[in-house]
Amino acid sequence: MKNSPIAAKHLELNAKMADFGGWLMPIEYQKTGVIEEYNSVRGQVGVFDVSHLGKISVVGEGSLQFLNSAFTNDLNRIKPGQAQYTLICNASGGVIDDLIAYQNSATDFFLVPNAANASAVFEVLNSTAPSGITVSNLHEKFAVFAVQGPRSVELLNALGIDTGIDYMQFLKAQIGSSELIVCRTGYTGELGFEIIPTWQDADKVWDQLMAAALKLNGAACGLGARDVLRTEMGYPLHGHELSLSISPVEAAASWAVGFDKQEFTGKAVLVDQKQNGTNLKLKAILATDRAIPRKDMQVKNQNGEVIGTVTSGTFSPALRKGIGLALISSDIQKGDSVVIDVRGRDSIFEVVTLPFVPSKVR
Repeated sequence: MKNSPIAAKHLELNAKMADFGGWLMPIEYQKTGVIEEYNSVRGQVGVFDVSHLGKISVVGEGSLQFLNSAFTNDLNRIKPGQAQYTLICNASGGVIDDLIAYQNSATDFFLVPNAANASAVFEVLNSTAPSGITVSNLHEKFAVFAVQGPRSVELLNALGIDTGIDYMQFLKAQIGSSELIVCRTGYTGELGFEIIPTWQDADKVWDQLMAAALKLNGAACGLGARDVLRTEMGYPLHGHELSLSISPVEAAASWAVGFDKQEFTGKAVLVDQKQNGTNLKLKAILATDRAIPRKDMQVKNQNGEVIGTVTSGTFSPALRKGIGLALISSDIQKGDSVVIDVRGRDSIFEVVTLPFVPSKVR
């Protein structure tokens, strides 16, 4: 089990720790708890340690073209100083991982994949990179902190950081003597930023972020609150909504696929799925009673036939209801009802449009 560079800070805050992709990370903090941490992000500001995320650099002449042939999204849509959400698929259209690609220039990219898949992404890119392109695994060279919530701009401004960048743009900045990358993005649906300092500077950067957050009635937040927040937005999580057996088309992530690109791994399968449809499609479900859906629960139609499974489920503090994402029959449409056995009792869920809570990222 690997540890964040600020693991000691979490233990000082009496964090409940758990395994995330082979990393011991905070689920929640004893003093606050998931709901209070959630409320901090929706109402003020929350600071997350997500240093378990991978970091990979791809440098060399032809890097843009090489990565564009590996990733689903079209890197020609962004410019230096911008980031892009994308996926890397296998030849069958299954998702190896979803990640964020930061473009420093056409010959210099910084990638942030998921913790559990970082090695797989590195191996695929490193083994296929043409001569002259260097792929480096920097997993334990950089930390990642997420500052999320309506007061995130105030927090960063108080530390002297320019926040005048658009969504999915990034810049180089400093907190004291610590150099870092600041990107206007996140995984909560709130206005926010991700801060990437070096591994060595993580301790002091975290301390300064937390000191500023506490002055704004903010809090340190664990990955439990992050999961509730991302589910309310319908953001996919690899191993749940995306996997080697779930394609971007099935996961309703076709918007992150550049179908017009000449070629990328898995394109033939994804084009066929887009044109001819898929048996299963990711849908959002909302409880009509007090039931809370959970991952791997069976979803049935009104006739009692199994039509899919829940991929993520939780209680939404915003809606005061159970919500979920489910991979179910493509025939099921918005407004239809489905049935889930929750603790021995059939509960009715309505198929609704995402997000469950309005996005405020812009």
